[in-house]
Amino acid sequence: MPSSPLLRRADDLLPFVGARAEAGYDLLLDTCVYIDGLQGKTPPAIRDLISIRHVNHSAVAVQELMYAVGALDPADPRSLEAVEKIGRMIEGVPRHRLFTPDAEVLAKAAVYAGMLGRNQNYAKDDRRRALNDCVLFLQALKLGSTVLTRNIRDFDFLLQICPAGRVLFYRV
Repeated sequence: MPSSPLLRRADDLLPFVGARAEAGYDLLLDTCVYIDGLQGKTPPAIRDLISIRHVNHSAVAVQELMYAVGALDPADPRSLEAVEKIGRMIEGVPRHRLFTPDAEVLAKAAVYAGMLGRNQNYAKDDRRRALNDCVLFLQALKLGSTVLTRNIRDFDFLLQICPAGRVLFYRV
């Protein structure tokens, strides 16, 4: 890992989902994909891509969604509906497509996240988020999957550190 901060590369140097969905590697969904779906913000190209590829799910994304459940204010009238939507989404995940990262992935991800946190001077909250991103990225690498995400900055950094990984980016 370089000793100076990594720079986010230009979009034309990154793998973005095109206007038309194409066959390819299995996908491993980043948490933002679920959130976009819950909020009705999933672009048509992403819906098409998900419909033609095998989609894998990570226990990391489930954990992040459940964290949101715990963080929601029970006094807010919108919280109950959000909790129900998240619950239905998680219940709809096929168990044979849900993967839990192993000790090797977790250990490597911790090192990557520590390097990113130090090198990019991440704030405390960004360091926790970086750990989850690193786990997801390395889990996808081990599974032979491609991470689908709109988190361009952090996953670009991960691709710069580990070019063997695969990521597809999108915007809403």
